[in-house]
Amino acid sequence: MSFIIEADQVCIDYRLGQQWVNAVRQVSLQIAPLEIHGLVGESGSGKSTLALALMGYLAKNSRISDGDIRFEGQSLLQKTAAEMRHIWGKCISLVPQDPLAALNPSQRIGDQIAEVTQLHDRLASRAAWRKAVEMLERVRIADPESVARKYPHQLSGGMQQRVTIAMALSTQPKLLILDEPTTALDVTTEATILDLFRDLIRENEAAALYVSHNLGVIAQMCDRMTVLYAGEVMASGTVEQLYSRPIHPYTIGLLASIPRPTSGHETRLPTMDGIAPSLSQRPSACVFAPRCPVAQPICFSEKPPLETIGEGRRVKCHRWQEIAQGELMLSNQVMALADETPAPSPHETILEAAHLVKQFGSGNLLQRLMGRGSSKLTAVDDVSIAVHKQSTLGLVGESGSGKTTLARCIIGLETADHGTLDLLDMPVPPALAGRSQTLRRNLQMVFQNPNDTLNPYRTIGQALERTIRQLSEAPPTSEAVREQVSALLNRVRLPDDYQHRYPSELSGGEKQRVAIARAFATQPALVIADEPTSALDVSVQAVILNLLKDLRGHDGASYLFISHDLRAVSYLADWIAVMYLGQIVEEGTVDQFNQAPSHPYTEALLSAIPEPDPTRRQGHIRLDGDIPSARDIPQGCRFHTRCPRKVGSICEQHAPPWQDAGDGHHIRCHIPAEELALLQTNPLPSLAEREPS
Repeated sequence: MSFIIEADQVCIDYRLGQQWVNAVRQVSLQIAPLEIHGLVGESGSGKSTLALALMGYLAKNSRISDGDIRFEGQSLLQKTAAEMRHIWGKCISLVPQDPLAALNPSQRIGDQIAEVTQLHDRLASRAAWRKAVEMLERVRIADPESVARKYPHQLSGGMQQRVTIAMALSTQPKLLILDEPTTALDVTTEATILDLFRDLIRENEAAALYVSHNLGVIAQMCDRMTVLYAGEVMASGTVEQLYSRPIHPYTIGLLASIPRPTSGHETRLPTMDGIAPSLSQRPSACVFAPRCPVAQPICFSEKPPLETIGEGRRVKCHRWQEIAQGELMLSNQVMALADETPAPSPHETILEAAHLVKQFGSGNLLQRLMGRGSSKLTAVDDVSIAVHKQSTLGLVGESGSGKTTLARCIIGLETADHGTLDLLDMPVPPALAGRSQTLRRNLQMVFQNPNDTLNPYRTIGQALERTIRQLSEAPPTSEAVREQVSALLNRVRLPDDYQHRYPSELSGGEKQRVAIARAFATQPALVIADEPTSALDVSVQAVILNLLKDLRGHDGASYLFISHDLRAVSYLADWIAVMYLGQIVEEGTVDQFNQAPSHPYTEALLSAIPEPDPTRRQGHIRLDGDIPSARDIPQGCRFHTRCPRKVGSICEQHAPPWQDAGDGHHIRCHIPAEELALLQTNPLPSLAEREPS
């Protein structure tokens, strides 16, 4: 079989200080035409390093110290810089995780795409512009001529990512390197982008390397996959082999860490102890042995070989045969859940928000002075929610739905224009300046990016001490503060000596644990968690989600948990509210959320979740277009412009009722709940199968 790209025993080193340190060790993989090959592993495993090496685009302080990389049979290591510039863009293209990093903010979209075809295909400027518009149309961008004349900042995140795809495919490359291209996207946008990749790769007869830590995406997208850990291949094979019959302890641990609904019980996700080793601390024997629950003395003294075990499958483990034959059951060590105990039933209301409204001004100062201000943007429109004691309210919806603005109004970072807030039966002033110390102490927030909340010049201990001193009821003694800092680190499973470290010395998951510790420093009644796990590996995410559950049980805290990861929400939350364009469109228990009937928007969100099982191909509902602007909210039902179940003019002209679907389950829709339940037992056809209206 001929391959588009082959890596043969590749070793990659980085120069750190005065010495070379190995980052990728003896990695081999091959990708055939029309094949999508998944590359998975935790942060620091070497995924992006290997991906860039396959492009011949490593950093200046790195080198390929051994092995070879062949593109269509020719070694890339023998190519000059000029020869590689011809290959980049023309034969091999990259779609990065952050589209803004690949787009020039000072150039129009059409000009940037046209520049690629002018350079590689020698097209004249007018022909290149037509090609750019054609590519935008191919990636399903509405009104491509208009979008081609816009600048990157004028597009949504999903639109920006489609532009990078159009740019990458404009020269019909043979190999696409997809480096976490959907990590920051909503589940609905992600589903659309994944469909695009499948279709365009097939149309171009290309091959792709898909780098991701999202095991659901890998299961649904890829044909084969390679699992990396600490720069080494732990396992490789078809996705069906590795998902249905994992035989390496690391692969088993990753798959076990995927969040699942808990059905009202206080279960815990299986987790792997410890963290991946740094480049300078990698063991000379099995690199996974320090974290492996079934490691034996040989694992700490000898490096296992990478064995081929039939059907093109490979594994690197001393004990794989015992696992494959069923003699060693890792479910007892890795996949066991904690004893299930009933979840607390909500009685007491901690937070009640009633009829909150938040609008933002019309245009910037210059526009208003010139009389050109646009209409106001209504980010939160008459929203009412309640959070009960020792429970979690999950808030879900696409970017632009108003989730974060609602959270900022509750915490006081934004001032609500209308509505009331009550915390512990005490009225909460809308402005932060008017809130008492008691209210601030009982209402804390964990942000998505801990780097934005931790001072890089303060140690972890100093950051925690500052919070304790500022929000304590009475001035604590120095000894009491030190004891409380140690206790907080212990509660978030960090060693006591971490209080002397700076944020730069911690991993992403460790920094998020510190952020959680700081939020719990004042024993708050309510913690608002805004996307606290979205940027984390699945294994680290499991640790954080378990930690939040443990702290909820230990401290009796309650959460408002905001996320576009519906699996994480279903795992942690007791009650879920779905938000669309500033309005709550559905609320109910987790079980009600995951079953019919549901709002058509909720139905689309659930159908878009990538299933971490390659043998299951659920019917997907793809939503047309992006969420409308909050400056121009559609008349009638706000969702009618994208709704696959729109029943007619009533949806376009009249606001839908807030109907009771039973047991506290409410849906904002014109279609009766009983009819929705019947409709949703039969999946909708895909957009490609639906006839145009």
